[in-house]
Amino acid sequence: DSDKLKAGQTVIAIGNALGEFQNTISLGVISGLHRTITASGSQAGPETLREVIQTDAAINPGNSGGPLLNLKGEAIGMNTAIAQGAENIGFALPISLAKKDLRDFQNFGKIRYGFLGVRYIIVTPQIKEEKKLSVDYGALIIKGPQGEKAVYSGSPAEKIGLREGDIILEFGGIKINADNSLAELIIKKTVGEKVSLKVLRDGKEVMFEAELAEMPES
Repeated sequence: DSDKLKAGQTVIAIGNALGEFQNTISLGVISGLHRTITASGSQAGPETLREVIQTDAAINPGNSGGPLLNLKGEAIGMNTAIAQGAENIGFALPISLAKKDLRDFQNFGKIRYGFLGVRYIIVTPQIKEEKKLSVDYGALIIKGPQGEKAVYSGSPAEKIGLREGDIILEFGGIKINADNSLAELIIKKTVGEKVSLKVLRDGKEVMFEAELAEMPES
C-alpha cells in the first residue's frame, strides 16, 4: 500500500542497471513523497508525473520498470526516472497507480483507460480574465484548435448533455485545477465507473452523473 509510506523508510530497488547488469539490488530510503517531475526519454516526449516517490536508492538507466520494495519484500513502487546530474535522486511511481492497470490486464488482457469525451482547458486566473469567466478553476469545455468538436459524438459527456462553454468544477467530488487536471482525475477511475460532476452552466451550478466509457483506440 503506497498510500501509507513515510519519508525515511528503508527501500530496495531492483532492476536491469544500464541494460547490462541484471537483477542489480540497491538500498536506500524514501527521501521524499508526493513529488511532481517532468520526465523525458519516452517516444511521446516529456511527461509530467505527479505523486511520485523520491528515493536515494541508486537507480540507473535500465532500472525502469523494476520494483521498489519495502523490507517486507512488497512492491511499493515502480522505478521510473532519475534526476540527471544529481547524486542518488531517483523516482518511482507509487504502486497504487499500477494496481488498476494490473487488474485490467488480468481481467481483460490489456490496460483500459476511462473516457469522458470532452476537449477542455484548465481555468486559471489568467484564463478567467481573458475569457471573462466567473471562476478561476475548473475545466472549460472548448473546441479544438482546428475547430474539432468540444464534446465527442457518442461519448459519456454527450449522453449526459455536457456542451461547449460548460465549466466542470469538480469531478468525483474533487476540485479541478492545475494540480488536479480532469485527465489525471479520469485516469484514476475505472471503465464503467459512475462519477459525479459539478458543472457551472450559465452562472448556475448543476450536478451530473456520467458513466465512464473505454477510451477509443482512435
